Amino acid sequence: MGTVVGLLLGAGLVSIWWACAAPTAQPTRVRREPWRERTQDLLVQAGAGSVSPGALIGTCVVAGLFVGVLGVAVSGSPTIAACFAVMAGAAPYVAVKSRARRRRAELRSLWPEVVDDLVSGIRAGRSMPEALMGLGERGPVELRPVFARFGEDYRATGRFVESLDMLKARLADPVADRIVEALRMTREVGGPDLGRLLRTLAQFLREDLRTRGELEARQSWTVNAAKLAVAAPWAVLALLSTRPGTADAFNTPMGAVVLLAGAASSLIAFRLMVRIGRLPEEARVLR
Repeated sequence: MGTVVGLLLGAGLVSIWWACAAPTAQPTRVRREPWRERTQDLLVQAGAGSVSPGALIGTCVVAGLFVGVLGVAVSGSPTIAACFAVMAGAAPYVAVKSRARRRRAELRSLWPEVVDDLVSGIRAGRSMPEALMGLGERGPVELRPVFARFGEDYRATGRFVESLDMLKARLADPVADRIVEALRMTREVGGPDLGRLLRTLAQFLREDLRTRGELEARQSWTVNAAKLAVAAPWAVLALLSTRPGTADAFNTPMGAVVLLAGAASSLIAFRLMVRIGRLPEEARVLR
């Protein structure tokens, strides 16, 4: 009897050890886009696809150094100059992000028309490459050069999939990714439902565009007022920094602490304003 109890106790201990030592299933992590890929997408969306992320960083560094030297020469205060140098260094990157956001909003209003043109071309009996190349002549004016480049690539290589990949890289847009992947899947798998799929996508895009337009119209004045509230103190500081007394006050340790606290408050307030006031942007999940 004691032997049986010992065996059962040993089996229980082994089971407990096995359960604790077995590797637990790790949650699936979403792949984060490297900084270089995200920055390159921003440059493409801003219409500056020929600029590399390294060149953008170099521009930021040069702008910061120039404003820093100019600030020291004008105000005589290294602390004030350093604050404005950091702002100037971030300005090119912020400008690229702002331009990319505006162009995404412009393209968002054009994609339903692009999808409608694709559906019309496919229903008229054209092949998918011909329907896409037709957008270079009859599509929205802003997108004609991109689809014309697709036509050149396809005529030069005759490879539809590779031409689609280059088209997707030139657009760097989430909606374009969905359209391209729908065309690729239909080309590889086949099926008669491409027209219905594209019509459903066009309807969804129009509803999303209408909803975004209503929300942006309601919150635009609030966001602009918040931006003005963040920029106003620094505009006043830039004007006062030309006076010797103001520059001397900020050259002291306490003045540097005040500037640092003001910069931190402005940065936190600006980031909160942007996060609260901006509508969610669709990510590129179908690269």
